[in-house]
Amino acid sequence: MIVLGRIVGTYGLRGWVKLHPMGDDFNALGEMPQWWLGPVADGEVWTPYAIHALKAHGKGWVVKFAGVDDCNAAQTIDGNYVAAPREALPMTGADEYYWADLVGLEVVNGKGERLGKVAGLLSTGAHEVLCVRDAEGKNERLLPFVAQVVKNVDRANGTICVEWGADW
Repeated sequence: MIVLGRIVGTYGLRGWVKLHPMGDDFNALGEMPQWWLGPVADGEVWTPYAIHALKAHGKGWVVKFAGVDDCNAAQTIDGNYVAAPREALPMTGADEYYWADLVGLEVVNGKGERLGKVAGLLSTGAHEVLCVRDAEGKNERLLPFVAQVVKNVDRANGTICVEWGADW
């Protein structure tokens, strides 16, 4: 399962919920007939929910699932992660990635220095940010996921090449 976001609260009285997306093209994901909800991002228990409606709201999204018709029902799914099996997801374009495709990749700069592995990503509004942890897990670097920094993503070899100094 590929985690797409997390439900972060209820919205209104008719079963809508607020959604924190983990990615930037949520509108395309709204074209899927259903998403799967689960209490743990890396868990094995996922329940399918048909999508009734999805719309942008402020800086985030709100979604209405079929069968979740009031605030009480919405509260029962609050805090759940939203996911989908990889085969159900829309194909990515050139130089587009699902966050799950980047987590775990080794980050290396142009000098061949290993900076660590991608532990996660952050959405800042302006762009996504790679959270890179060293081998000991003690130090973390935050690298903007922009073309000026990220030079190449090689999923086949498990690496991301960046323009970033080891001492920065």
